[in-house]
Amino acid sequence: MGRWAVAGALASLAGVGAFLGIAYRSDLPAVPTPKAADFPPELVSRGAALATIGDCIVCHTADGGVAYAGGRALATPFGTLYSTNITPDPEGGIGGWSKEAFKRAMRDGVSRDGRHLYPALPYDHYRRVHDGDLDAIYAFLMTRPTASAPAKANDLIFPLGFRPLLAGWKLLFLHQEEFTPRPDRDAEWNRGAYLAEGLGHCSGCHSPRNLAGAEETGDSAYSGGVAEGWVAPALNGSSPAAIPWMADSLFTYLRTGIDGRHGAAAGPMGPVVHGLSRAPEADVRAIATYIASLSADRPRAAPKTPSPPDRTAEAAKASPAGATLFAGACAGCHESGAPMMTQGRPGLSTVTALQLDRPDNAIRAILQGIHAPTGPAGPAMPPFAASLTDAQVADLAAYLRSRFSDRPAWTSLETAAATVRKEDSQP
Repeated sequence: MGRWAVAGALASLAGVGAFLGIAYRSDLPAVPTPKAADFPPELVSRGAALATIGDCIVCHTADGGVAYAGGRALATPFGTLYSTNITPDPEGGIGGWSKEAFKRAMRDGVSRDGRHLYPALPYDHYRRVHDGDLDAIYAFLMTRPTASAPAKANDLIFPLGFRPLLAGWKLLFLHQEEFTPRPDRDAEWNRGAYLAEGLGHCSGCHSPRNLAGAEETGDSAYSGGVAEGWVAPALNGSSPAAIPWMADSLFTYLRTGIDGRHGAAAGPMGPVVHGLSRAPEADVRAIATYIASLSADRPRAAPKTPSPPDRTAEAAKASPAGATLFAGACAGCHESGAPMMTQGRPGLSTVTALQLDRPDNAIRAILQGIHAPTGPAGPAMPPFAASLTDAQVADLAAYLRSRFSDRPAWTSLETAAATVRKEDSQP
């Protein structure tokens, strides 16, 4: 028994040693902060365009904070993470990082000091980015205004604050390789695939995730996910869109935040559109071409009816309170013949939020409203959180679903409204 105990102890020590050997990453020496003049202007300009497609500023800027100085709270199922300072500040930022250290963080999720980084930084996607493009992003970030902003402490479920555990996550899920063009596709498609799968990390929101928080791949890729409480609809053949997305429609939507045959960008999609509205037009067209191909390459779900029979009377009978609320709060914009509807705005029968299996997006749009992602001329809707109770939100959502969709009625709507309202009230 003694020998078995010793053998077990030695095996355990060997296992711990092996794990620590895998988890350990050395620090890389700090370098003097590069000067802006060290980088060619054309390289910085290229990096600016790539960082825009990657939405770096969205995650790394707190509300009302300095651009790229970090501090934004990122809610996850495992607790709250706070984004870091990526300005060239030598203390709290990345001013002392070499290009080698920056690329290691982007591809391997390891900080300059050897700490494992959480995959809220989508390094599983950034592994696909080519070396020259990472050089350009490095040049862009190193020429931003310096901001002194120390990192905030994360608030994670025990024991997930122990960073060496991330080495095990990476062993299981970090196997992506640098993007290789497909010879059977044209240059525009390949450019779109490179940007969407790499810096754009589109599947990060539009794919489901497993219990460990890693994206599900294969046939599950782009079959729908969740982002900041909003349902990110499927973009493959199971897309719930009433009218199939085509490349031209996607380009318009990604560039302006609205498409007359589909709907308006809301929730976390708003900042994405804001970035893409300033990205090179050719790159946005390429992304649209690639995303459109995801559903074109697979069998489509049964098509929805883009212009269903008039269900106004039926919907009013099913939810009379909802019909009254719609007439008072919504009809001025969304009823047929309203001024907004004569300007090419999408009708509610084609809005994806009303076609989804879950009511989350419709409820969030009612409570939070829609903020114009591209400026005053973009699509917008006022929030009704302060003027409608949960019961009224439920009645209105039930009416919208019944009138503008031929899908089954949503259930437990008042509970769903209360849940969304509670989530929105949390810091």
